[in-house]
Amino acid sequence: MQVTSDIDPIPSQTILVSCPNWVGDVVMATPTFECIRKNYPAARIIGLIRQYAGGVVEDGPWFNDLIKVNDKTIRGVIQAACRIRRLNPGMAIVLPNSFRSALIARLGGAKKIYGYRRNGRSFLMSGGPLPLRENKRFIPRPMADYYLEICRRLHLKTPLQSRPRLFMSAAVQERSRRLLKRYCISADDTVIGMNPGAQFGSSKCWPPAYFARLAELLSQRWKCKILLFIGPGEEDIGIKIVKLSHAKIINTGPDKVDLALLKPLIQRCRLLVTNDTGPRHYAVAFDIPVVVIMGPTDPRYTQSNLEKTIILRRETECSPCHLKECTLDHGCMTEITPEMVLQAGKQLLQERT
Repeated sequence: MQVTSDIDPIPSQTILVSCPNWVGDVVMATPTFECIRKNYPAARIIGLIRQYAGGVVEDGPWFNDLIKVNDKTIRGVIQAACRIRRLNPGMAIVLPNSFRSALIARLGGAKKIYGYRRNGRSFLMSGGPLPLRENKRFIPRPMADYYLEICRRLHLKTPLQSRPRLFMSAAVQERSRRLLKRYCISADDTVIGMNPGAQFGSSKCWPPAYFARLAELLSQRWKCKILLFIGPGEEDIGIKIVKLSHAKIINTGPDKVDLALLKPLIQRCRLLVTNDTGPRHYAVAFDIPVVVIMGPTDPRYTQSNLEKTIILRRETECSPCHLKECTLDHGCMTEITPEMVLQAGKQLLQERT
C-alpha cells in the first residue's frame, strides 16, 4: 500500500527550510516558502541559505530567522550543523537534491527530515517524494512545481498557482532610488535591462558583441536608457560590452549591485533581456516582460509563469547539454541574433513594427 502522507499531523514548533543553491531556483522556491508559512503560521521557521543568495529572501515574510552559510567545505558543513543544532528543529524540509544538504540537517539534529529521496540520501530522510523517471532517467519538470511536490507529499495545502514573489525593504528601495538618481534616470525614462552573465558558466552566456549590438538597436528603437546588470566575477563582460557598443550603456558593475539591490532595479525596467539565469526569475516575480536567451539548459525546468516571457532557443544536436563550458562552436547561442531579440522585445511590448 502506497504511503500518502509522510508527516505527523502535529506541526513542529521549529521548522528548518534548506533553500536551493542557485539564485533562480531560490526565486522559484518562494511559492513553497509561502506554502510552508501558511500551513504553519505559529511555527518558528528558519531559512538555511548560502551566503551569497541571502539577499534574495532576506526581506520576505516566510522566515523568522535566516542562517547564511558557506557549506562547500567540511568546515562550513560542520559550522552550519552546529548553528542548526542550537535551534533544535523538530522538522527540516530540504529543497536541494544534494546529499550534503540532507546531511547538514541530520547533523544539525533535525528530528524529522523531508525532501526528495535521491542521490543516495534516502537513509537520512524521514520521507519525501521520489523524482519522476522514464527509462531510468529523471524527467525534467518546472522547479516551482518540483519543490511544491514535497509539500503535497506532506499533505500540506498548496497554492493553485505557483507564482514567485519577492520583497524588498524600505532601506533597499531607498538605495535603489539614490543609485538611479546618480545614473540620471528619472521617473519618465524608459529603462531596459540587459543581464549578460551567468554564474553557472560561460555556456549560458550570449556573446558580448551581440549584447553590444542589441544595446544599439534598443536605444534606436525606444530612446531608452540601458542598465547593464553585472554580477561578481562578470566585470570583464560588462567592460567589453560597453567598449564594443556605440550606445550609451549604464554599467552597474563598478557599483557592485548585490542581490537585494537588484530587485528594485529590475522592477524599474520596462523590459529585461537576459541569459537563462537568476535575474530572469526576478523579472517574473515583478511581472516585468523578459526575453530569455537560452542555450545549454533544458527549458522544461523553467516552463511556468511564462505569460510575459519569450524564450529564444535554437535546438542543436548537442542541446540541452547542461555543460558549464561549450566544447563545440556554441551554436545554440550564436545562432540567436540581436535582431531576433529586438523582435521578441517588440512582441512583448506589443509593438507591431
